[in-house]
Amino acid sequence: MAHGVGIAKLDEALGALEDMTEGVKPITLEEYQQRVAKAQQLMQEKGISAMYLNAGTNLEYFTGLKWYPSERLVGAVIPVKGNVTLIAPAFEVGSLTQAMILPMDTVLWDEHESPYERLLNFLAEHFSDGYKLALDESTPYSVVAKLEEHKPAETMCDAKVITAACRMHKSPAELALIQTAMDMTMAVHRATGAMLHEGVTASEVRGFINEAHRKVGASGSFFCIVLFGKGTSYPHGVNYEQKLEKNDWVLIDTGCKLHGYHSDITRTYPFGNATEEQQTFWQYERDLQQAVFDAAHIGKTCESVDDAVRVKLSELGLKADYQLPGVPHRTGHGIGMDLHEWPYLVGGDKTELAPGMCFSNEPMVINPEKFGVRLEDHFYMSEEGAFWFTEPSRSVDDPFNLL
Repeated sequence: MAHGVGIAKLDEALGALEDMTEGVKPITLEEYQQRVAKAQQLMQEKGISAMYLNAGTNLEYFTGLKWYPSERLVGAVIPVKGNVTLIAPAFEVGSLTQAMILPMDTVLWDEHESPYERLLNFLAEHFSDGYKLALDESTPYSVVAKLEEHKPAETMCDAKVITAACRMHKSPAELALIQTAMDMTMAVHRATGAMLHEGVTASEVRGFINEAHRKVGASGSFFCIVLFGKGTSYPHGVNYEQKLEKNDWVLIDTGCKLHGYHSDITRTYPFGNATEEQQTFWQYERDLQQAVFDAAHIGKTCESVDDAVRVKLSELGLKADYQLPGVPHRTGHGIGMDLHEWPYLVGGDKTELAPGMCFSNEPMVINPEKFGVRLEDHFYMSEEGAFWFTEPSRSVDDPFNLL
């Protein structure tokens, strides 16, 4: 961090943060068992005999086992009835067993064996020849292609009808984890606003944000976008270093993970004084955010919430259909164990809003080649309607609601 003033501001901002994870509870074994039971109920309703989960988020969601995909097949099979079975390399069984939360049966394969044949033989032993297998949507095509060499494609289907149907409805325990993660990242945003100083680089700010996330109890930032000036007109960043100047426009989008669940918050504000045009567009963005929230009602479609943004854009005199100046991307995404997950607030998504669904609210408005404004807060649906995880910014001069 350059210069003494910068170091002093950094130390002061970090010193104001403290661990926010005391008393936070991870997902319990009982909840993993409930998830499997719900999946099995859905499988029975849809005529699916078994569901294959590849290493990754879906495997972790249903079993608690954190294992990442590689060239060696690691996954699990949830049958329509009975115990979950782990498919894994024999030499990894020790590591996998100690990492398990949900107890699983095992089908192991040695290095010289085909894991695909072991998987299919296991399925054949438990089901008739006509069984229907649902494949985790994150399963690599290389795995699917190997399975299709032995099993007709028409006897397999996309497991999204099960995985998404389970994961998009968050339990109270999941909502609590997301809430704490959001609170942590909001504290980091406030600290970051306090440490900004003229001459600081975007990479230095990213480094501070990573350390600040550690200070509040995360393992660091899961992601971090820091943009200044014209760079804010590019939704996901620029590939060159930026240095903060007096009266620059600032956009910071960051988040962390807590026991597998994400936070994701964006704030846009001036480092000094905003121009009249910047103030106008900032208020456009805040009005669009509110239009989203006001449109979110149980039973309405995700598409209709995005439509509300397009209507508001027309009222503001901006371009409505994903063009500029206006909002070029979807209104929001689902969030949970993946940063972006189903359903999506976008045209064409006809999923009906239901209790437990969580969404980002970020209809970023862009004034091309000048600046952009993204205010991103998340809300969740309950029987009583929509509720914010974090309170939106009150004004361009009070982005963190401190005044």
